[in-house]
Amino acid sequence: MGSWQRWLRFGGVSLRGGGGACVPLGGSHSVCRRQLSGAENETLKQRRTQIMSRGLPKQKPIEGVKQVIVVASGKGGVGKSTTAVNLALALAANDSSKEIGLLDVDVYGPSIPKMMNLKGNPELSQNNLMKPLLNYGIACMSMGFLVEETAPVVWRGLMVMSAVEKLLRQVDWGHLDYLVVDMPPGTGDVQLSVSQNIPISGAVIVSTPQDIALMDAHKGAEMFRKVHVPVLGLVQNMSVFQCPKCKHKTHIFGADGARKLAQILDLDILGDIPLHLNIREASDTGQPIVFSQPESDEAKAYLRIAAEVVRRLPPPLQ
Repeated sequence: MGSWQRWLRFGGVSLRGGGGACVPLGGSHSVCRRQLSGAENETLKQRRTQIMSRGLPKQKPIEGVKQVIVVASGKGGVGKSTTAVNLALALAANDSSKEIGLLDVDVYGPSIPKMMNLKGNPELSQNNLMKPLLNYGIACMSMGFLVEETAPVVWRGLMVMSAVEKLLRQVDWGHLDYLVVDMPPGTGDVQLSVSQNIPISGAVIVSTPQDIALMDAHKGAEMFRKVHVPVLGLVQNMSVFQCPKCKHKTHIFGADGARKLAQILDLDILGDIPLHLNIREASDTGQPIVFSQPESDEAKAYLRIAAEVVRRLPPPLQ
């Protein structure tokens, strides 16, 4: 184990005590540890368990929501939010009897309001809970409804955690069969907070075939596994570009990179989404392609992915 790994493991602090042996940390640094008796060691383990159990929140289902599906990516700019929006619409299109919600917990860069063509502040219910805004039959909630569109969210971690808690617990969803959660990129506090606070039926990992994006997608999938969230599979976004004139196909970000990662992680590919101008234009105008062009090949790709997601979901808890 290298010196940086040791520094991370011990928090960069040299613990010195009497009656113990010195453990080298690389260079001239060392950590001295005292030999513990069996009783002391057992007491220390129990104390550590108590502290950790106090620090982890107990999972509590969101009132009225049967199943939660998180859409995540290790890296930004891979089309995660576009996938989340069209997945929610595809779930509704595949089964009109289902009620679908869409929650945007990307506090720093909420994009659901623009993609779903929604503006305004949520009204409050009789129970003083925020009512989601509705469009295209999807109930939506986002930090973008609570702050000015061009105002940056300059918050520290505790403020972000408080905002996420409000988005999870202070929204009146009514009765939903599926709540699709658009996660921020990365594997930080928000991802851990959501995963530890609510039971999640499954995670969908979005990545382009590019090696850099796949490295971060790998980390994202492993994070969900560590917090015991089932990973339903990978979506390979921007998989191929087809020239609208000559129909020649070009793998701009590489070919089948997500499939190789899926094999490494022992996961399935839920589907491929092409790099197409229609998807971008539909998202920018607030008319997602599953809604505005349901017969297009691009929309059908999302519909197939939604069907695969439902097929892999465990039975609902409520």
